[in-house]
Amino acid sequence: MHTLDRLGIKVFADGADLAGIVSLAANPLIKGFTTNPTLMRQAGVADYETFAHQAIPLVGDRPISFEVFSDEFEEMERQALRIAAWGANVNVKIPVTNTAGESSAKLVRRLSADGVQLNVTALMSLGQVRTVAEALEGGPPAIVSVFAGRVADTGRDPVPLMAAALELVRPYPNIELLWASPRELLNIVQANAIGCHIITVTHDLLKKLPSLDRDLDDFSLDTVKMFHRDAEAAGYQL
Repeated sequence: MHTLDRLGIKVFADGADLAGIVSLAANPLIKGFTTNPTLMRQAGVADYETFAHQAIPLVGDRPISFEVFSDEFEEMERQALRIAAWGANVNVKIPVTNTAGESSAKLVRRLSADGVQLNVTALMSLGQVRTVAEALEGGPPAIVSVFAGRVADTGRDPVPLMAAALELVRPYPNIELLWASPRELLNIVQANAIGCHIITVTHDLLKKLPSLDRDLDDFSLDTVKMFHRDAEAAGYQL
């Protein structure tokens, strides 16, 4: 069985819709929350900090991640320290590089040494995982987010890469590996099978959770009924 209460992996909800956060926070199977500037813009968030202060109380003591948005490392650091002060359950998301492709490893090392709980994001290669893990060594609890879904978008199977990434972070007890940008519910099962610690799932994809382990004949019949119902609703005639 693959129902969430039987899986070892922690499922985080990924989104910036406050109503969605309220709904998902009522589900004890959701173990944390993540956001990013793109999701916030899509949700119509106009004031970054106001949104954060609205969202944090909604999730209780579960972790929630907010991302810096500067492209300059000095300003990233200032933003990170401000975000970290918002709550003990806040993880600060730092991109693996800036837009010039310059590694953020030195910043990650400084922030981690200062006790900031980080979520280093947008990783897609094992070299990046290795560098970031070394920068986080000995620091407070941290998350390394590998965008497995985007890896899959390139035609590569993300499972071997994620399994290898898990081995790279294994020597670091303060680090959890997060499978980011899943494209389907199967990814939850795949991530769980290799022992990945966390998977973050968009609010829309989480709506499909009732389909986990659904009887396939029943699912087939429901699909046939959908086609028939929509054809009738459209008034199609031949």
